Amino acid sequence: MSMLDDTQAYLSDAFDALGFTGLQKRLFQTPSREVKVELVIERDNGELAHFIGFRVQHDNSRGPYKGGLRYHPHVDLGEVNSLASLMTWKTAVIDVPFGGAKGGIQCDPATLSLREQERLTRRFVDAIHEVIGPYTDIPAPDVNTNGQHMAWFFDQYSRLNGHSPGVVTGKPVDLFGSAGREAATGRGVMFAVLEALRHDGEDIRGKKVAVQGYGNVGSWAARLLAAQGAQIVAVSDVRGGVQSPEGLDLAAVDAQVKATGSVVGTPGTDAITNEALLVMACDILIPAALGEVITADNAPHLRCRYIAEGANGPTTYAANQILNARGVTTLPDIFANAGGVTVSWFEWVQNIQQFQWTEAEVNSRLEDKMRAGFQALVATAGRHRCGLREAAFILALERVAAATRKRGFL
Repeated sequence: MSMLDDTQAYLSDAFDALGFTGLQKRLFQTPSREVKVELVIERDNGELAHFIGFRVQHDNSRGPYKGGLRYHPHVDLGEVNSLASLMTWKTAVIDVPFGGAKGGIQCDPATLSLREQERLTRRFVDAIHEVIGPYTDIPAPDVNTNGQHMAWFFDQYSRLNGHSPGVVTGKPVDLFGSAGREAATGRGVMFAVLEALRHDGEDIRGKKVAVQGYGNVGSWAARLLAAQGAQIVAVSDVRGGVQSPEGLDLAAVDAQVKATGSVVGTPGTDAITNEALLVMACDILIPAALGEVITADNAPHLRCRYIAEGANGPTTYAANQILNARGVTTLPDIFANAGGVTVSWFEWVQNIQQFQWTEAEVNSRLEDKMRAGFQALVATAGRHRCGLREAAFILALERVAAATRKRGFL
C-alpha cells in the first residue's frame, strides 16, 4: 500500500465507526483542488532546468487551507494528496481553525545552490499565487525547506499582491515569524509523550528514548525530553545512527552534526543502523524521519512501549493493526506532531494582529493545546473502544463533518 492508501484505510475505519454513507465518504476523501505546475529556472551556469511543482488543497470547511511545502526528488501527486488529507485531520484533532493542504517541488535541493533554490521558490510562487493567500491557503516549511524559503515565498507573494506576512508561516523571527516556531513540532512531541505517561501514571525520568531522524523535529524532541529526565539511547539520520545504553551526550551529538552534517561517528558512541534502531529495546520510539518506516515486516519485532510519531505517516496501516494487537501505545502523527501547525496558527494570528507574543507565551499556549488534544483523544477512544490513532481520525472526522454540515454542504 502507498501512503495515500494507508490514509484512506484509516479514514475508512473512521467512516465505518461513524456510519458515513458513500456520498459522505467521497466528499471527505476527494481534495477540493489539485494544482500541478511546470517550473523552469536558469541555473547558475546559464543552463535551463525543468521541475514539477504541486499544491493540493484538501478541505477548508474549518478555515483556510494549511500545509507544508517540501523539496524532494520523490514528491508526487499521490504523496501530496495523502499529506494534504492528513493536514485536514491534524488541524481538526488539535482544534485550530485551518483546513488541510500540502505542496512540493520534485527536486533534489542538495544539487541546487542557494540562489537556484531561491529562483525555484519564487517561480513556484508566480505559478500558484492566485490560489493561495493569508485567508485562502497558507504554506509552511516541510522536508528540505526552512525559514529562508518561507522568507523568499513571503517576499515574492508580497511583490505580486502587496505586503502579506500571513501568506506563509515558519518565517524567520526577525521577518514576522513567531518565537518558538523552530522547536514547536519537537516540543509538541514532548508534550504528547508527557501526557501519555501522565495518563498511565508514569514519569518521563529514566525512560529510554530512541529517535529515528535527528533533524529539526527529532533533535528538538530529544533535547527537550532529555531536559525532562529521559535517557536518549539512540539517534539516527539518513547516513546511520549512534547509540549508548547509558544515554547519549546530546551536546556531543549536536557538535558532530555541526562539524560533519551527521550524527555518525559521535565520540563515545556505538554505531547503529536505522533499521536496528527501530527494533531496539526502549520505552519510547520516536520515528521523526520520512513516512512508512514501521511496516508489517518490522512491527512484530518492535520492543518499545510507546511510539510518538514525529514524522508524517511513519506507520503503515498493516503495521498499525499489529501494534494495536500487541498493546503498543501509538501517539499518531495527526496529534503527536501537531505542535508545528499549532504554532503556525499562533504565527498567523500574530501577523494578522500585527502583534508579537513572547516565547514563553507561545510555549504555554502550545502545552495547553496539546493537553486538550490528548484529553479529547482519550475521551473519543473510550467512547468508541478503540486505539488512539483510530480515535484521532474519528474525532477529526466528527469536527470536519460538523463544520461541513453547518456550512450547508451535507
